[in-house]
Amino acid sequence: MTKQQIIKDFARLGNFLSQFGPKKIERKENIAGNELFFEPMKLLIERAHETNPWFTKDNVMRAMGYWADALQENKIEKWLKDYDIPVKKPKKTGIVMAGNIPLVGLHDLLSVLASGHHAIVKLSSSDNKFIPLLVKYLEHINPEWKGRVEFRDGIMKDADAFIATGSDNSARYFDYYFGKYPHIIRKNRNGVAVLTGDETEKDLEGLADDMMQYFGLGCRNVSKIFVPEGYDLNKIFKASLKYAPYTQHRKYMNNFRYNKAVFTMTPDPAERESLRENGLILFKKDHGYASPVGVIYYEPYENLDDIKKIIQHDKDKIQVVVSKADIPGAIPFGTTQKPELWDYADGVDTMRFLEKLEG
Repeated sequence: MTKQQIIKDFARLGNFLSQFGPKKIERKENIAGNELFFEPMKLLIERAHETNPWFTKDNVMRAMGYWADALQENKIEKWLKDYDIPVKKPKKTGIVMAGNIPLVGLHDLLSVLASGHHAIVKLSSSDNKFIPLLVKYLEHINPEWKGRVEFRDGIMKDADAFIATGSDNSARYFDYYFGKYPHIIRKNRNGVAVLTGDETEKDLEGLADDMMQYFGLGCRNVSKIFVPEGYDLNKIFKASLKYAPYTQHRKYMNNFRYNKAVFTMTPDPAERESLRENGLILFKKDHGYASPVGVIYYEPYENLDDIKKIIQHDKDKIQVVVSKADIPGAIPFGTTQKPELWDYADGVDTMRFLEKLEG
């Protein structure tokens, strides 16, 4: 299969997904495979919350809309143009997928397929319906994809290389089993925001998206905010109110209430004094990055240069930085959940890793 055919098929996949989000599900004319795949995909979206309460219809459609936008032909061409693919000697690449947000493992799968290798996939039990259907869709529009993806439940002993995503604890497990093979092993990382106090209402609404989309479960979601000393957190609370419907989501509110109770019972009066909440989000002053669901850590600062040094020192804990300040690599507010295809997780070029596998 040629690179151009790969680009064409991925773009057709994106066109198919464009029917399912981000705002509505609407069947379009002349979409290849709709007669077989439109209704099954629609049903999966509408029932996803039954097996995974975090996969609300809105969140699944948001993910579908993101992928529809990402998989446009010009973007795929830009992504793949500098790689010498497909490889001439394909190998078996094991992919251990996360399931924290819908379709989070799709980028790794498309990378393996674009490179020309064969994928052996271990799906997350939290997201095990959508990707198999999308693989069947690719096989339908182009039979050359058949046999390129195998789904497994157990350990992939016959794989030649591995891409695995999980927590810090699971990363130790992955390293034990996969460490002797070529591998990419991803650990916990989180999004960080740095505020200067000059943000507009639109900026803060974008920050609310960065914090709250997908219930804050993505590794690119902002879970830690650096704010100027004396900053009024009520500005962020106000911007976050568009996510007030989360207060009707049982699982999110159970987490919010539990974490509020735990932090309120701290014996440290200064820590209790630092807590701020609006019934939707709890802000806690903390030096950490990985805040629990319903909680955002914040840390006041006096000197922006100090924050730049902290971010550089802790770069292995940070997935993305959002800010208007002059911080290397910072992206605009409201864009953390809209990475380009070439914005690789942990800054590791997955395609370059796969391109070099055949040697």
